[in-house]
Amino acid sequence: MEYIKLGSTDIVVSKLCFGSLTITPFQGNLSIEDGSKLIKYAYDKGVNFIDTAELYDNYNYINKALKLIGRQNYIIATKTYAYDAEGARKSLENALRELETDYIDIFLLHEQESVHTIKGHYEAIEYFEKQKQKGIIRAIGISTHKISGVHGFNMYDNLDIIHPMINYTGLGILDGTRDEMLDAIDIAHKRGKGIYAMKVLGGGHHIPEVEKAVNFIRNIEAIDSYAIGMQSEDEVDCNIILVGTGKYPERFRDSLSKVKRRLIVADYCRGCSKCVEMCRHNGIELINGHAYVTKNCILCGYCANYCPDFCIKVI
Repeated sequence: MEYIKLGSTDIVVSKLCFGSLTITPFQGNLSIEDGSKLIKYAYDKGVNFIDTAELYDNYNYINKALKLIGRQNYIIATKTYAYDAEGARKSLENALRELETDYIDIFLLHEQESVHTIKGHYEAIEYFEKQKQKGIIRAIGISTHKISGVHGFNMYDNLDIIHPMINYTGLGILDGTRDEMLDAIDIAHKRGKGIYAMKVLGGGHHIPEVEKAVNFIRNIEAIDSYAIGMQSEDEVDCNIILVGTGKYPERFRDSLSKVKRRLIVADYCRGCSKCVEMCRHNGIELINGHAYVTKNCILCGYCANYCPDFCIKVI
């Protein structure tokens, strides 16, 4: 496994980041025991970096894994939708408590859309800055699905890390093309910012062309690391080899080619429309009082977190 500093920070991470939403009840539905063992398995293979979020509700998995790994050996990036100091305080305290740690490596504002969104959340950034000065947070930044979000990030010297949507087709980028996103990412890189990519497999849509998808990201100098969701030891092993060599190992082809993820909405959906309102990709729509998945769905699974009846899952 190759390791690299995230931009000009002193945070050294594996090129492969463990995308942890996939192990939760919202997607893979692994037990806490099995999920924590998988995180530890990936760590033993060289993956020292995990991406999570308050929204994912999976700190308990990571906590259990940390007891096997050791806190000082592991890099945790988490995210919050907090927009003011009080919300940021609650998010940080929750992460520290649930993870049983006295610091968070990377804290990001979740799904920032533009400089205007960042300005609207700036009180939370200021709070995180103060905690960074105390050593409770090591680096701060944003995640974004938009090119305008990267441009907004680039306007702030005090933001360290960005987690942008990028893949070889540009699937999921909400306001422009893949190459426009790459141009914005390159500016961040030249400014010394740490960059770890999201949805490099297009939420699973690019799995049939996984070599092409991973090699596209591998060849982008500006990207330090990239998060890929994993649900099994075979997926961990396959992704480590892919990231290291760019080649899909034949011995995994049969087992992993059978994994076809999809978003499902249970029959008991009551049509509250909360999932439709939060989806920024128009990936779900309401028809005759029931939510239905559209062709725009990128399998991010975020809508499941907003369903009050827990009737949406990625399986």
